[in-house]
Amino acid sequence: MRNETVVTDVTVVGGGLAGVCAAIAAARLGRSVALVNNRPVLGGNSSSEVRVWVCGATAHGTHRYARETGIMGELFVENQYRNKDGNPYLWDMAVHEAVRAEPNIELFLNTDVHEVEADGEENDRTIRSATGWMMGSERRIRFESKVYLDCTGDGLVGFLAGAKYRLGREAREEFQEDWAPLVADDITLGSTLLFYTKDAGHPVKFKAPSIAKDIAKTTIPERRIIRSGDNGCAYWWIEWGGERDAVHDNEGIRDELWSVIYGIWDYIKNSGKFDAENMTLEWVGSIPGKREYRRFVGDYVLNQNDILAQREFEDRVAFGGWSIDLHPPQGVYATEAGSKHLHMDGNYHIPFRSLYSANVNNMLMAGRDISASHVAFGTTRVMATCAVIGEAAGAGAALCAAKGVTPRELHADHLRELQQTMLRQDASILGLRNEDEADLARKAAVGASSERRRFAVERTAGTAALETDIGLTVPVDPTLDGIELLVDASADTTLTVELWETGRAENYVPSGKVQQASAPVAAGGLQWVKLDLRWQPAKACNAFLIVKANDALALHLDDRPTTGALAYWKGDKPRVSSDLEEHQPDQPVVQWSMRRFARQTPCIRLMGPTAAFAAAKAIDGYVRPYGGPHMWSSERIAAGRPEWLELTWREPVDIRQVHVTFNDDVNEDLINLHHHITPFEAMPTLVKDYRIEAYVGGSWRTVAEGRDNYKRKRVHALDAAVKAERLRIVVESTNGSEYAEIVEVRVYA
Repeated sequence: MRNETVVTDVTVVGGGLAGVCAAIAAARLGRSVALVNNRPVLGGNSSSEVRVWVCGATAHGTHRYARETGIMGELFVENQYRNKDGNPYLWDMAVHEAVRAEPNIELFLNTDVHEVEADGEENDRTIRSATGWMMGSERRIRFESKVYLDCTGDGLVGFLAGAKYRLGREAREEFQEDWAPLVADDITLGSTLLFYTKDAGHPVKFKAPSIAKDIAKTTIPERRIIRSGDNGCAYWWIEWGGERDAVHDNEGIRDELWSVIYGIWDYIKNSGKFDAENMTLEWVGSIPGKREYRRFVGDYVLNQNDILAQREFEDRVAFGGWSIDLHPPQGVYATEAGSKHLHMDGNYHIPFRSLYSANVNNMLMAGRDISASHVAFGTTRVMATCAVIGEAAGAGAALCAAKGVTPRELHADHLRELQQTMLRQDASILGLRNEDEADLARKAAVGASSERRRFAVERTAGTAALETDIGLTVPVDPTLDGIELLVDASADTTLTVELWETGRAENYVPSGKVQQASAPVAAGGLQWVKLDLRWQPAKACNAFLIVKANDALALHLDDRPTTGALAYWKGDKPRVSSDLEEHQPDQPVVQWSMRRFARQTPCIRLMGPTAAFAAAKAIDGYVRPYGGPHMWSSERIAAGRPEWLELTWREPVDIRQVHVTFNDDVNEDLINLHHHITPFEAMPTLVKDYRIEAYVGGSWRTVAEGRDNYKRKRVHALDAAVKAERLRIVVESTNGSEYAEIVEVRVYA
């Protein structure tokens, strides 16, 4: 046996997506990091060992412009480019290579941390070391750091260090949560095993093993959806253990889940109710995907009311959007729906105070063990949200290590620095703007080859009958001076459109009615109908237009997405049976669904010019849609005419580093596995080929360039500082868009 000691600034225990993003975030900020994982692969529940697809704030298209950016966003986009068909092993490699690309990270796989040395009083503990055993290598490794991150999911490190934690469900009265039980208990969400099948191309018999359960004697066939061609994601409901101890009974929970899987497969193969003669099992999981165990107590416990109110915490460092998603304790054997969902109107905010321990002064946590009530945990637990929390905790840990302060002291004295550091890294925070004093772009005047001043979608590729209300969001910047819609009419009739505000800048639902307008329409096709809707809001925002149902009318659609506009169908039923998932149909984001209009835009013209895509938007401080697109967009690209964005300073500045953030359409829901397939490898809205030019000595000189780009953010470190008073990003081509679009430019000396 070898005894070793590894000394780093930060130790991250747990290699799920929360731990991966935490480690990368800390490493990119210059800290040395030990990333310790007890499995042979990274990714946790998303890895090829468990194969849960990565859900997040988009909630599979329920929330708009909600896909995560920052490190999780990089992983989504990279996986889409390499692996759009969702091979789980290629996802493993995408995550693994992201970690290996960081020279400041030492990675320790197959290393199970089971000892923690901590001292101090109950309310003021300090972790001195964490020790793990590297399986298969006979190495006992002691990790010593200034700061520790518990990203284990089960919360083992914090537990061993004496951190305060909760287990189970709080009583309703503690946080006044409607979805909490009247009396507190120790019930948690259960664990799941998944399986994959394939068509072997010839008959395959199946003799059930002795452990297989006869599911015909259970409620499963009546209360759950079983189909011979489904596998993996469709069987998330094979869940059990909510009334057991998810850790200490882990082996028994796995055995029960195995018995259910083999019982379901026996039912599919041998009941005679399915066309499955040539089907065979390709893979069955052996590691239960745990949903819940310990949740640590931080300086703030996030709760249901914070989620639904979308409370705008001063110390917000991440966001989420998955519904509050709770499951019955009996899991697969429950007679009620397998899950029930409570949606908020838009993305909600997560405070930094929920990411560090209340009593262990050098421990942060990320993932499903953060400081949240059981009900709030029902949404924060999904992996993409865990990942952005991980990035926030990792950035916080890096600053704590650099400054020699505790997370609580960082919150008290350096919160703005933490948030601005994260924004510089393109992290997932809503409603905060760039105030980085070192960013030279903020002091520049901005111009462009052209600006998209006319907002019009005029190409038609089909129609949608107005059998129900159809919604449409468009930017209003600074005013709305009327609209035109392209319609077909089967008879003389009247077109009516309501104008609503959306309330919060991060929301895309009708919140308050402003006005309505009607116009007569004669029978006939391809008619542009003008509606006199006029609005001058106090500041730039989105308008929610409701085109009222009319059996005589059909609305024309372009079969391509348009930056800044989204369409909704009112009253869509959930995609799955209410016996399996119980949703709240009257909630606005459920009532107004984007699913029927995926990558489609109604044909519309805004009558007046818009400033929503002005060149100055590229330095307005926002790096994602928030009450408007917040990006520069050129006019439609013309052959032989390059489009460019230009920064000009009054005096020459020293330029050493240029950050360019392109539009990767964060409304597009990317999934790492086979939940659904997004058809393109690179987002069409992304700039593909570009060059960065500086005006030096009376002429333009190329100082950096990008070729075959498919990434959202590119950082160009110049070989030597360039002194110039003008800088251009020249767009040569895109990945398919007709417009050149840049979300943000930053310049550093």
